[in-house]
Amino acid sequence: QAEEELKEACARQALQLQEMGRRERLLTADVGRAKEQLESFKTQVMRVCSPAAAGVAGKAVTEQQVIEKVRQISDENQQSHEREKHLQEELSSRLSKEKEVSANVEVFKKSLQELQ
Repeated sequence: QAEEELKEACARQALQLQEMGRRERLLTADVGRAKEQLESFKTQVMRVCSPAAAGVAGKAVTEQQVIEKVRQISDENQQSHEREKHLQEELSSRLSKEKEVSANVEVFKKSLQELQ
């Protein structure tokens, strides 16, 4: 009886090992597909961010290149927003001055009319 139980335990262990092997193969295939997708995504990002840098001479794009390019675009975006804010302030200031000048012209016109 002990021998039978031992044989059954060995058979169960063999089945478990086979199942673990199958799962390992599936996970390895999933990791391979994920790597391919990551490379494709990185290339797409670089193609959008910097067409000239994407896939230069067939080289793979590194994560660091993607990070640097995204950081560069972010910095340029921030500078653009700051420039826009500055131009809005300048425009607002000029509009205020224009209103002030218009008001002064009206006062001057009234004064001129009273003098005539």
